[in-house]
Amino acid sequence: MRRTTVRIDDELLADAKAFAAKHGRSLNSVVEDALRQMLHQKKTADERREVVLPVYGEEGARPLIDVSPAGLKEFLEQEDIERFAGGGQ
Repeated sequence: MRRTTVRIDDELLADAKAFAAKHGRSLNSVVEDALRQMLHQKKTADERREVVLPVYGEEGARPLIDVSPAGLKEFLEQEDIERFAGGGQ
C-alpha cells in the first residue's frame, strides 16, 4: 500500500468524511471504494458493444411528431383528451 497526496474540493471532502462517519468507515476506505466503482463503471461501459438503431425513411426527414419536451407534452395531453373523451376507442 502506498501513500499519496491528492487535491479534493473542500465540500466534496466534507461530504466524504460525513459519509464515512455515518457508515462507521474510514475516509480511506470510502475514497478507495468510490475510485474502484468509477473505474469498474468505465471498464464496463467500454466493454459494451455499440447499439445501432435502425432508421427508416429519407435522410433528413422530420419525425411525425415534435419530439421536444413541449411537443411530447402536447402530444400526450391530446392523446389523453381523445382517450378519455371517447374519441380513441
